[in-house]
Amino acid sequence: MEGIGFSYKKYIAVIALQIVLVMTVLDVTVVNVALPILAEKFSISNSSAVWIITIYQLVITMLLLPISSIGDLHSYKKTFLTGVVIFTLSSAMCAASQNFMMVVISRAIQGIGAACVMGVNIALVRLIYPREILGRGMALNAMCIAIATAAGPTIAGAILSIASWHWLFLINLPLGFAAFFIGWKLLPQNPPKEHKPKFDWISALENMIVFGFIFYALGNFTRKGDILLSSVLLGIGIVVGIFYVKRQFGHEQPLLPVDLFKNSMYAMSIATSVCSFIAQNVTMISLPFLYLNNYHFSAITTGLLMTPWPLATMIVSPIAARYVEKHNPGATAAMGMIVFITGVLLLVLLADSNPAEWNIAWRMAICGVGFGMFQTPNNIVMVMATPVHRTGGAGGMQSTARLVGQTLGATIVSTVFGFLVNEDESVIICLCISMGFALCASILSYTRTLGHKKELHL
Repeated sequence: MEGIGFSYKKYIAVIALQIVLVMTVLDVTVVNVALPILAEKFSISNSSAVWIITIYQLVITMLLLPISSIGDLHSYKKTFLTGVVIFTLSSAMCAASQNFMMVVISRAIQGIGAACVMGVNIALVRLIYPREILGRGMALNAMCIAIATAAGPTIAGAILSIASWHWLFLINLPLGFAAFFIGWKLLPQNPPKEHKPKFDWISALENMIVFGFIFYALGNFTRKGDILLSSVLLGIGIVVGIFYVKRQFGHEQPLLPVDLFKNSMYAMSIATSVCSFIAQNVTMISLPFLYLNNYHFSAITTGLLMTPWPLATMIVSPIAARYVEKHNPGATAAMGMIVFITGVLLLVLLADSNPAEWNIAWRMAICGVGFGMFQTPNNIVMVMATPVHRTGGAGGMQSTARLVGQTLGATIVSTVFGFLVNEDESVIICLCISMGFALCASILSYTRTLGHKKELHL
């Protein structure tokens, strides 16, 4: 592939990345819709059924950084292809499951495959796209995620209307085979290295304990589970986390990219990403309660009202990518968060009325426009602030920041709803919290651009 420019072969290689990215996102959204059916099928409670989602996300969070490090040290391509194989085979296992425990185990294995794919996705995008149009690759990622998010419930509903729940997983098989074949033929290899550090297995184990214990404990607190167990796990996670961080400073290529955090622009970009995804998830989780219980819309209408957000993000992301090829991406991302805040504020101002559906839809679209303006430029800043040989670690940290933000967002909503009896007030407070985090993201995004305009120019 060297020397042929950005040819049709590279475009086809990108298809492999996007197929699997869509698969990993769809496997959250479509399964969400099927949870009541699976709960009935396996005679389990709704709270137990949620584990089918939770175990998948938990495994991804625990493994993203170790797998990203393996990609940096060895091969992004081999890591990606391994993930495709694991994800595809575990999808078949999910479909063949005869009981709830088999589904949970299969979903955990799916999480391993998804972590392999997500951990090196950004690194492969950077290898495929020339620097001057890197933003277009980032935008394509954002657009595919938005499409999968928007289409997931519809796809799930269509499949379940004509077939059994098994087909939610079986549809991954032909997609996985296609992605593997394309990736095997056309994905690029890592740039050559003179020196290759050894993989730090102790740090990998510490990483899994830290993220696994802390996020399990936080989720258990919100579900009002065993308080003592949750407190012990949280304490262990924090203590191990202290040793984990200290260990990273002594490594040439650390698992947790503390070397990259020395770059203020990268460190602020991670903080910006966490704040933005907290804001996004707090809003996305709390709004359905407003639509269902305050405005008394049906479940179908509520689902449709959530759709303008990802659709707007899908449309705006490639436009934002083109724009930042000649303009400051950090300032663009900051403005995106301001637009997002405007959309949320307009939704808050509707809270005491009985609005028509269209009056909500265009406000949701504004939120999506703001997030589309933010997401791609922010990802570009993060990637451009790192050396090429550390792109795997940077990409893994980017995905980890997203998952951390989403998890904290869900925890905030659960906490607010748990402490307040009045649901209407709870939603408004959640939306105000969302605007607060979005404002922090905007300020951080703009601040990091000061003194770095040269590095930010594509």
